[in-house]
Amino acid sequence: MNSVQRSILLSAADRYGNLVLFVVATAVLSRLLSPSEFGVYAVVNAIALVIAASFQEFGGGNYLIQKRDLSAEDIRSAFTITFIISGAIVLLLFIFADSLALLFAQDSLKEAIEVSALNFLLLPISGTISALLRRDMRFGTVATCNLVSGVATGLVSIGLAIAGLSYMAPVWGGLAGSVILALALLAGHRDLSALRPSLVAYRDVVSFGLYSSGVSVINVFYNLAPQLFLARILDFASVGLYSRAISLTQVFDRLVTQVLNPVIMPAIVARRQAGEDLSAVYLEAIQLLSVAQWPFLVFVAFMARPIISIWLGPTWLDIVPLVRLLCIANMALFAACLSYPVLVAVGSVRDALISSFISLPPSLLVILGASFFGVQAVAGVALLTLPFQAAVAIYFISRHLRFGLMDLVRALMRSVLVTAATAFGLAGCTALMAAGLLTPMAGLALATCAAAFCWWLGLLLTGHPLLHQLHQAVASLGRIRPRLRLSRSAL
Repeated sequence: MNSVQRSILLSAADRYGNLVLFVVATAVLSRLLSPSEFGVYAVVNAIALVIAASFQEFGGGNYLIQKRDLSAEDIRSAFTITFIISGAIVLLLFIFADSLALLFAQDSLKEAIEVSALNFLLLPISGTISALLRRDMRFGTVATCNLVSGVATGLVSIGLAIAGLSYMAPVWGGLAGSVILALALLAGHRDLSALRPSLVAYRDVVSFGLYSSGVSVINVFYNLAPQLFLARILDFASVGLYSRAISLTQVFDRLVTQVLNPVIMPAIVARRQAGEDLSAVYLEAIQLLSVAQWPFLVFVAFMARPIISIWLGPTWLDIVPLVRLLCIANMALFAACLSYPVLVAVGSVRDALISSFISLPPSLLVILGASFFGVQAVAGVALLTLPFQAAVAIYFISRHLRFGLMDLVRALMRSVLVTAATAFGLAGCTALMAAGLLTPMAGLALATCAAAFCWWLGLLLTGHPLLHQLHQAVASLGRIRPRLRLSRSAL
């Protein structure tokens, strides 16, 4: 098994373990907290994430990973700059907590913002150490640390919600998880020299950070803007409904995209340095991503009602139409996780920022206008904004990798056929459920089997490249088993 495959497996163990924790914690918290309470937490989380994105890329993970010749002074300068900015952010959040609470007409936001601000003191430590471990392909250590942190977050959040702390429960839970993550990463890395203060290489750090941070800020703000707009224009219950709908829609990201994200940047940079054709790499990657993402989103769109009923409870059934709209819209983002790494790999982080400035501000204006018409309108306009964003990103990438529209169509055609086959199987199950012949649990189980069978049949009939990748993975696992038996017998 090569290093990339091994890294993906370890990253998968990390993300799937945390996904299980997320599903369980969300199921419990959804029954302990109301939509409006979730809405308050969602707004606090959105504010924190937007601010974090504004400075994290100044010496963040991507800088440390993409740097070809990384020196000790590069690492220390990156950490120092990040820590200085994070300290300033904490101070500003404490100063303006009252103003932010007044902006959203919610006095209780003040305490939540102040507690959430403490996370920023830990982000420079965990961000720097995590990036160094990923650069060295030590994904097993990263996975262990993330799982320990996830368990702490879930347990503290649920325990405090049971104790009656309302929306403050997940806020305190997040802080507890950040503390545990930082401590676990420090224990796993065991080299504290990276955290010594230095500004020797500040020019290089800031030069990369200006573009990279700009990309991060505008993308994170765009993703969280609907929740901020809804909180300001409508109410926190609408924010809670929309945030839960987004969580369900983004399960694929947790299953696949977030597994690949830690590996994509190091892998693409390595293949560029090896002289490989990045155009072929990109087109192959979107074939594999689309044939996994599209059928999954179709499945969630068809099965939204039973999934929500079983997972979140009947209180949240109002989000069914939101989930369906967002699933269809998100199909346009089949290549989103590749855009930034590819542009960085070809030495054009500037184009990543330009493409974001072209596509995201108009999309934000559309979302702002839709916010006055309700949460369903906000979900509906994603059918326009997400395809537009995808088209802009692919245009910039095609300029560097030199492929045309027909190359893209040919790469995606077999994925379209596999998705259609999956939808055909799901349509029958949906009809049986609509007729009252199946309970939600039975219908969901039958739909899962039908979708899996039709998806696999589609792969076989189209001869999709994913089949080759699956065969390789099975063969690699087969080669590992004898080694595991020998190591056990030696013990």
